[in-house]
Amino acid sequence: MTSEDSFDPENDEELFEHRTLDEVAAMADELTDKVWYNRHQDLKIAIEEGEETCEPQIWRDACKNAKKIEDKYGVDNLGPWDDFEWGMINGKLSALRWILGFEWDFLDT
Repeated sequence: MTSEDSFDPENDEELFEHRTLDEVAAMADELTDKVWYNRHQDLKIAIEEGEETCEPQIWRDACKNAKKIEDKYGVDNLGPWDDFEWGMINGKLSALRWILGFEWDFLDT
């Protein structure tokens, strides 16, 4: 397909592998977990350095959730990522959420 060609879904369908809604939702969930985990790690550092505080029970629950994410994906698959990789992760999450009906650029975790 060249830049002069336009996409014709009836004739160009074989060029693209279609995903099911369940596959799209599962990947959006995975990316949400990974973004949340990294935000949690940032908060963890801030708490350890005395820059932030958190109610103890909320923090215990957050740490349990972080452990579940580590067990699910493996720590080696949870970053750290450079700025480019972060941009890709957030862009993918934004696009998948848009497909699922969220507002564009909705990146809350």
